[in-house]
Amino acid sequence: MNALVLILALAQTPAGPTPTTEAREPAPPPGPVVAFDVVQAGAPLGTITLVLWPDKSPLSVANFLEYLRSGHYDGTIFHRVIPDFMIQGGGLTPEMEEKPSRPPIRNEARNGARNSRGTVAMARTSDPNSATDQFFINVRDNHSLDFGMRGAGYAVFGEVIDGMDVVDAIVATPTTRRGQHENTPTRPVIIERAYEVEGKEPAER
Repeated sequence: MNALVLILALAQTPAGPTPTTEAREPAPPPGPVVAFDVVQAGAPLGTITLVLWPDKSPLSVANFLEYLRSGHYDGTIFHRVIPDFMIQGGGLTPEMEEKPSRPPIRNEARNGARNSRGTVAMARTSDPNSATDQFFINVRDNHSLDFGMRGAGYAVFGEVIDGMDVVDAIVATPTTRRGQHENTPTRPVIIERAYEVEGKEPAER
């Protein structure tokens, strides 16, 4: 009987305060966030949003932002599109004319950042220190492009945080040869506007 009374008394004892989980502010992005509004044949394809990594690639990020802020990328095309590899743009108009560029920058591929799916890297010629305005977005893990794998490597300076579906749509577009340029979309894929974004949160890639 005494045991039963004790059990009933414990059951009626008010529960202690319930621990509350304090909401935390999401961590800010590690660097500037930028976006491309992309169109093809006058129809929107969507927006590609990138976060840049100035801690890993300060020269590449500063160079890229200078071009972006000057309006250089507005109206340029993704002129080189290779399935299961990457999309490249930033330097040509829809008429396949090269835009004027500034002096090249030093290759930062030794930064340890890998050419993984969704990352953005500086395009260049066979000269490791020849990157200017053009960049590419990896559509798969292209670790053979990393420093030391086949030479000087290609400097990664950011990654896509939203709009990877747009990148995948671009890489699936039919291509042809236009002049000296191979793997060029038959209908130009145009960066209508390139701009900086405030307060963008990462999405699933």
